[in-house]
Amino acid sequence: MKKSLITYSTVDGQTKEICKRISNLSNNTFVEVLPISEVKNIDQYETIVIGASIRYGKYRKEVFKFIDNNIKQIENKDNAFFSVNVVARKEEKSSPETNPYVIKFLNNINWVPKKIGVFAGKIDYPSYKFFDKYAIKFIMWITNGPTDTSKTFEFTDWKKVEEFTRDLNL
Repeated sequence: MKKSLITYSTVDGQTKEICKRISNLSNNTFVEVLPISEVKNIDQYETIVIGASIRYGKYRKEVFKFIDNNIKQIENKDNAFFSVNVVARKEEKSSPETNPYVIKFLNNINWVPKKIGVFAGKIDYPSYKFFDKYAIKFIMWITNGPTDTSKTFEFTDWKKVEEFTRDLNL
């Protein structure tokens, strides 16, 4: 039986939700979904999918550390990377070739993923602490995004997630 790992780094949980959806859409495969901080050994998997979210323009350090520590094993397996960021809500920034965070990420690592995806994330103002709520509101104001702090705004295109999953052939 083919074993696959979908691992993620998330701040608010949308990347985890996308990982769970990818797992649920996979075909006849044993798929394990784990936070990147809990992955101990990737040798048992044939496929590695890494999902990472952006907060204040950066991926969390654990993503870079995981890739650096496992680069040889990752490169020798079927692999993929996807980014979750609210900038991807804009059509012109929603592909690996046009998303500034993915471009910067790929320029700062020594790995070339076999498959790359970009998904728009979610803004959940009611769940944020004071600083995050108003910092994100300010960023959204600058970028013409939603600023009503009483609401949640989900931008994830689930059909795009389904297409990405089909292309993974899990």
